[in-house]
Amino acid sequence: RQYFLDKIATSNNIKSLWIARGEKVISQYGEGLNNESVRDAIDKEVLQTGESIQRIVENSKETTLRVTIPYKASTPVDNTNCISCHNVNRGDTLGIISMEFDISEMRSSGMVTILKILGINILFIVVVLMLINYFVTPYMNLFSNMQEGIKKAYSGDFTHEFTSKVGGDAKNVVEQMNSLFRKMQETFGNIKYNLATFIPQGSVSSSDPLHEARTIISELSDIYKFKKTIELDGSKDEVYGRIIDILKLKYHVGHFAFFEVNNVTAERKLIYTTEEKPMCFEKTNKNALNCRAFRTSSVTISTEFPNLCKACLDTDINYVCIPFTINHDISLTVSMTSDKIEEVDLMKKNISSIKHYLEAAKPVIESQILMEKLKDTSLRDGMTGLYNRRFLDEFIDKILSQASRSHDTYAVLMLDVDFFKMVNDTYGHDVGDKVIVALSKILKNSIRESDLAIRYGGEEFLIMLHNANDEGMRSVATKIHSEFAKLSFDVGTGEPLKKTISIGIAKFPMDGDT
Repeated sequence: RQYFLDKIATSNNIKSLWIARGEKVISQYGEGLNNESVRDAIDKEVLQTGESIQRIVENSKETTLRVTIPYKASTPVDNTNCISCHNVNRGDTLGIISMEFDISEMRSSGMVTILKILGINILFIVVVLMLINYFVTPYMNLFSNMQEGIKKAYSGDFTHEFTSKVGGDAKNVVEQMNSLFRKMQETFGNIKYNLATFIPQGSVSSSDPLHEARTIISELSDIYKFKKTIELDGSKDEVYGRIIDILKLKYHVGHFAFFEVNNVTAERKLIYTTEEKPMCFEKTNKNALNCRAFRTSSVTISTEFPNLCKACLDTDINYVCIPFTINHDISLTVSMTSDKIEEVDLMKKNISSIKHYLEAAKPVIESQILMEKLKDTSLRDGMTGLYNRRFLDEFIDKILSQASRSHDTYAVLMLDVDFFKMVNDTYGHDVGDKVIVALSKILKNSIRESDLAIRYGGEEFLIMLHNANDEGMRSVATKIHSEFAKLSFDVGTGEPLKKTISIGIAKFPMDGDT
């Protein structure tokens, strides 16, 4: 047996071999030879569990494979009957066989094989990557370039130039995309330029030309609707009402005043205000030159400098005042106020847009002003500037109805120049005109703003004194009569001409209800 074991142990690659008896064999036959004892924990574990163990032990010099297998009792197989000699049960571990193999050479050979396989794989990967780089990278660069261009286009920038080293269909796509982007850039550039003729550039603060164009077009649409609406309004006051509605509903201005300014007399008229108290000193309405916005014809913003406009009553309030000239005679002023800086900043952003609406309303307002002048001209006597008989015929019913509702009275003075026909026949119409003009001046200077002086026809005049008592009525009549009698008219030859007038007096409604 020992000879057989030694022969096996000296075989190639077998480093050592030994056997060890199990406890039941030892109890029956004894310890056995010296080299048949358990040598380490692995032998003990295999004897206890009856399971084989394989382990690799490595150091700097060699690599060893340790194999320990159990030898178990079995029933008769191939003339081998363990139970016949051993007092054990079938399956009991009789002993173990342990062998150590030197696998250093095998391991080195395996490592070389692994390294060869690894080298081949690396070479394959490098070749694949080079092929990918050669064929796929141009497409990836194209996609990246297209993504960059589309990203710019999303923000309205169509100046991107697509490039690609790929030929075929990809090259056609690049050329078509470049052609499309050039057309888009040219188209939107023209749109932006054309829109700037309607709304000045910079009115819409946006770096995105698409958003800017969309905003401007929307603004133009709203302004067009506004203009079409006011063109059908019947008076200047209705147009002013539309502007006030725009300030309230579109721009949500909570506190503002709307003024009309006479550029000739510098008088300012309040058209509308949301406030109970005036924003400016009363003297500003009498002399609009006190208003900084009107005087400088520039937008006045209180946050630009402390106490900027001296006409403002409240120094703690913030304001934005927008002046706008309609024509040589009339200007408008929009004064917006707020105690919040955020609202003032919003007002500042809306200045250009508000001016667009005023600009759209300008020709309509100017037309209404001209219509009022024409109407006023048709209702006034060209020579004297007094209202004519047409005015009386058109408004007398309204005046009397208003007087009846308000229980007002009117003193009616009918004046006639004595022997006026003789003046025309003797001295000519030029002298007659001088007499008429002189009398009209006396009438204007003798009555109040609430009274009416009318040239009824030829040398006949009518005066309506509003709510005048008997004493006041006679006083006005006496003054007119005496002032006219004092006048002398140069007729060129001979003595100056003097004339008198006859005055008839009646009261409404005491002397008649019509």
